[in-house]
Amino acid sequence: RNAVFKELSHQLSLKPEGKPHLYSISNHIEGMMEEKKGMYANADFYAASAYHQVGIPTYLFTPLFVIARTSGWIAHIVEQRSQNKIIRPSSAYVGPAEKSLPDAFLKSKL
Repeated sequence: RNAVFKELSHQLSLKPEGKPHLYSISNHIEGMMEEKKGMYANADFYAASAYHQVGIPTYLFTPLFVIARTSGWIAHIVEQRSQNKIIRPSSAYVGPAEKSLPDAFLKSKL
Protein backbone atom coordinates (compact mmCIF):
# COMPACT_ATOMS: atom_id res chain seq x y z
CA ARG A 1 0.00 0.00 0.00
CA ASN A 2 2.83 2.42 0.67
CA ALA A 3 3.97 2.22 -2.98
CA VAL A 4 0.40 2.88 -4.15
CA PHE A 5 -0.09 5.94 -1.94
CA LYS A 6 3.42 7.19 -2.70
CA GLU A 7 2.72 7.11 -6.45
CA LEU A 8 -0.72 8.65 -5.94
CA SER A 9 0.75 11.46 -3.85
CA HIS A 10 3.40 12.04 -6.51
CA GLN A 11 0.83 12.15 -9.34
CA LEU A 12 -1.36 14.55 -7.35
CA SER A 13 1.64 16.79 -6.68
CA LEU A 14 2.20 17.16 -10.44
CA LYS A 15 -1.30 18.51 -11.08
CA PRO A 16 -1.79 22.29 -11.39
CA GLU A 17 -3.45 22.44 -7.95
CA GLY A 18 -0.98 19.91 -6.50
CA LYS A 19 1.55 20.55 -3.76
CA PRO A 20 4.93 19.37 -5.04
CA HIS A 21 6.70 20.70 -1.94
CA LEU A 22 4.57 18.40 0.25
CA TYR A 23 5.50 15.34 -1.78
CA SER A 24 9.15 16.44 -1.88
CA ILE A 25 9.30 16.84 1.90
CA SER A 26 7.64 13.45 2.43
CA ASN A 27 10.03 11.80 0.01
CA HIS A 28 13.03 13.41 1.72
CA ILE A 29 11.87 12.35 5.20
CA GLU A 30 11.22 8.80 3.98
CA GLY A 31 14.75 8.54 2.53
CA MET A 32 16.38 10.09 5.58
CA MET A 33 14.59 7.75 8.02
CA GLU A 34 15.55 4.73 5.94
CA GLU A 35 19.18 5.82 5.65
CA LYS A 36 19.79 7.08 9.19
CA LYS A 37 17.56 4.81 11.26
CA GLY A 38 16.73 1.82 9.04
CA MET A 39 13.03 2.66 9.40
CA TYR A 40 10.59 2.37 6.52
CA ALA A 41 7.44 4.39 5.90
CA ASN A 42 4.17 2.66 6.68
CA ALA A 43 1.11 2.67 4.43
CA ASP A 44 -0.30 5.83 5.98
CA PHE A 45 2.79 7.97 5.49
CA TYR A 46 1.96 9.00 1.90
CA ALA A 47 -1.78 8.59 2.45
CA ALA A 48 -1.72 11.78 4.51
CA SER A 49 -0.12 13.85 1.74
CA ALA A 50 -2.49 12.33 -0.85
CA TYR A 51 -5.53 13.12 1.33
CA HIS A 52 -4.27 16.68 1.85
CA GLN A 53 -3.77 17.23 -1.88
CA VAL A 54 -7.34 16.19 -2.71
CA GLY A 55 -8.70 18.61 -0.11
CA ILE A 56 -9.64 16.26 2.73
CA PRO A 57 -9.45 18.20 6.00
CA THR A 58 -6.69 17.07 8.37
CA TYR A 59 -9.16 16.31 11.16
CA LEU A 60 -10.64 13.56 8.96
CA PHE A 61 -7.33 11.73 8.38
CA THR A 62 -7.58 9.59 11.53
CA PRO A 63 -11.17 8.47 10.84
CA LEU A 64 -10.11 7.54 7.29
CA PHE A 65 -7.16 5.52 8.61
CA VAL A 66 -9.51 3.74 11.05
CA ILE A 67 -12.12 2.97 8.39
CA ALA A 68 -9.41 1.47 6.19
CA ARG A 69 -8.36 -0.88 9.00
CA THR A 70 -11.76 -1.84 10.37
CA SER A 71 -12.27 -4.87 8.13
CA GLY A 72 -8.83 -6.22 9.11
CA TRP A 73 -9.53 -5.71 12.81
CA ILE A 74 -12.86 -7.50 12.45
CA ALA A 75 -11.21 -10.36 10.55
CA HIS A 76 -8.70 -10.77 13.41
CA ILE A 77 -11.50 -10.79 16.00
CA VAL A 78 -13.47 -13.40 14.03
CA GLU A 79 -10.35 -15.57 13.62
CA GLN A 80 -9.42 -15.30 17.29
CA ARG A 81 -12.93 -16.08 18.49
CA SER A 82 -13.25 -19.07 16.17
CA GLN A 83 -9.99 -20.51 17.59
CA ASN A 84 -10.74 -19.37 21.17
CA LYS A 85 -7.30 -17.81 21.56
CA ILE A 86 -5.62 -14.44 21.22
CA ILE A 87 -3.24 -14.32 18.29
CA ARG A 88 -0.20 -12.15 18.90
CA PRO A 89 2.76 -11.65 16.57
CA SER A 90 6.13 -12.68 17.95
CA SER A 91 8.60 -9.93 18.69
CA ALA A 92 12.11 -9.50 19.98
CA TYR A 93 13.33 -6.46 21.92
CA VAL A 94 16.25 -4.83 20.13
CA GLY A 95 16.71 -1.74 22.30
CA PRO A 96 19.49 -0.92 24.75
CA ALA A 97 20.40 -3.37 27.50
CA GLU A 98 18.68 -3.04 30.87
CA LYS A 99 20.23 -0.48 33.22
CA SER A 100 20.07 -0.52 36.98
CA LEU A 101 18.37 2.34 38.80
CA PRO A 102 20.48 4.83 40.78
CA ASP A 103 20.62 4.18 44.53
CA ALA A 104 19.11 7.62 45.23
CA PHE A 105 16.03 6.69 43.24
CA LEU A 106 15.68 3.32 44.96
CA LYS A 107 15.88 4.98 48.41
CA SER A 108 13.34 7.69 47.59
CA LYS A 109 9.82 7.52 48.95
CA LEU A 110 8.13 7.73 45.55
